[in-house]
Amino acid sequence: MADDQASSAADTVEDDEPAAWLSTDQAAKHLGVATRTLYRIIDTGDLPAYRFGRVIRLRRHEIEEFVNNSRLAPGTLQHLYKKPSADGEATKVE
Repeated sequence: MADDQASSAADTVEDDEPAAWLSTDQAAKHLGVATRTLYRIIDTGDLPAYRFGRVIRLRRHEIEEFVNNSRLAPGTLQHLYKKPSADGEATKVE
């Protein structure tokens, strides 16, 4: 019984630690995206989620892993820059 209490205490999250599980609303706010966008990310398999009854939860460390894997390499957004044309007008890079 003492072992059960010790393992139970080890599994609990201390008050100053971030929660291990987030709701979809919390996860969407954490990522700065709409809940609908989060559902799309989950549905494509890019971010694992878990259903407990009627609620969906996400693990904080898997969200952080998703963020780290989503980092853009430098120079990948050059197609968004405008380059000046010969007449001085800015044109979109094709």
